[in-house]
Amino acid sequence: MKMTLMNEKDLLVMKILHYFIIKQNYTPIIIKGVEDEIWLENKNNEFSIIRIVTKHIHNDEQLRYDSYKTKHITRQIKRKLLDFSMNMISIYTDVEYVSDITKYDDKKFSSVVIKNEDDLITNEILNKRFKNIKDNMKFEEEDFELVGRITKDITTKNIKEVEKRESFMKNKNILLTYILILINIIVFALMYIYGNGSEDINTLINFGANYTPLVKYGQYYRLLTSAFLHIGAIHLIFNMYALYIAGSQIEYVYGKIKYIIIYLFSAFMGSLFTIALSSENVVSAGASGAIFGLFGSLLYFGYNYRGYIGNAIISQLVPVIILNLVIGFSNPNIGNAAHIGGLIGGYIISMALGANINEENKNKINGIIISVILTAFMIYIGFFN
Repeated sequence: MKMTLMNEKDLLVMKILHYFIIKQNYTPIIIKGVEDEIWLENKNNEFSIIRIVTKHIHNDEQLRYDSYKTKHITRQIKRKLLDFSMNMISIYTDVEYVSDITKYDDKKFSSVVIKNEDDLITNEILNKRFKNIKDNMKFEEEDFELVGRITKDITTKNIKEVEKRESFMKNKNILLTYILILINIIVFALMYIYGNGSEDINTLINFGANYTPLVKYGQYYRLLTSAFLHIGAIHLIFNMYALYIAGSQIEYVYGKIKYIIIYLFSAFMGSLFTIALSSENVVSAGASGAIFGLFGSLLYFGYNYRGYIGNAIISQLVPVIILNLVIGFSNPNIGNAAHIGGLIGGYIISMALGANINEENKNKINGIIISVILTAFMIYIGFFN
């Protein structure tokens, strides 16, 4: 007679964890105040969250409470991550006397009961979304040997993730940010040395401010040179402080080449939006379009790589962006078109470039396509409409 040393339910949970973490690239997330359940996340899967429930569900009333609590936690996660399209599935492994496990499901929330491997490989919902789940439930090892194999695989994956993060965080030199700040300061000084100061319209135009009639006449360089001009010392100080804060982080996570592409493309898109959406008689200047592009880039990174840095960027950055846009809409002297254009430009060009981490090519291709389409559309609106 064969002696089983491990609980069958525990082995099943270990196999499920192995499949979703190793084969489907899910990562565990910590949820405070929950017990006997494991939450996994993969934003690139149809089910962004998989919840494995090991506690005993013994009646419909307990299921109702569990469903209510889970949906409440999921709503909090959605608000924190700004991902309101997130789908999740709860996999229950210990259910008794429940009339219908799906009675509290909705479009974003699904439930299945998996009591053994046969349930796992025959379940319609799981097999439809995870077509290779059946083949990946086969192991040569048994009992404690199987636990050792699964533990080793998960540990090895975690070590590789740590190594990836460490290599990703090596770029601590933010020289390019200092160079950009220095260029802006030098140009600001030159406007007083060779012109009538930074608040003089003729001086601004002579130094390359964004002025629609001249841009349409063929002086396209103004779409970029205007991002290195500032109107008054307060304007310069405020933007250079923001550039130091946002720019140092972008240079840190994207590297210098991608950083300068993001900066210049965001400045270009900010100027294009100004041409398309503002009055032709407006003379505009400032690095704020490029800086909002850096905000957009951080927003993209914060959402797509929250496993590396947590959710701090999203929760801290979004209020800053909203506040600045509100201020821009309330003050006619602030070019909010440049802010919006820079923000969108920074986000989509970051998608096209990808951070200094392995990223799916489809995301980069989508980013390139969106960047080209948006640029062409704004050129048409600004120059031909």
